[in-house]
Amino acid sequence: MLHEEELSILRDISQSVAFADDRQGKMGQLIADGYVMKDGDLFELTAKGVTAVEEHAAALGASDVEQASADRLI
Repeated sequence: MLHEEELSILRDISQSVAFADDRQGKMGQLIADGYVMKDGDLFELTAKGVTAVEEHAAALGASDVEQASADRLI
């Protein structure tokens, strides 16, 4: 299971956002786990990385819907 910091890195990569050097240590593990690949100086998400980002976004969307429903009940 990915931690929030790792998911944040995957989202940044998917949006072509540069990230700080202090997060570079996590990149090695994400590459080893098959979420990210290195292409020259750039990092790209693998299909597994894309799926992880999409599933996380869907889970957040479901949480938002559930929260909105709960708010209306109050």
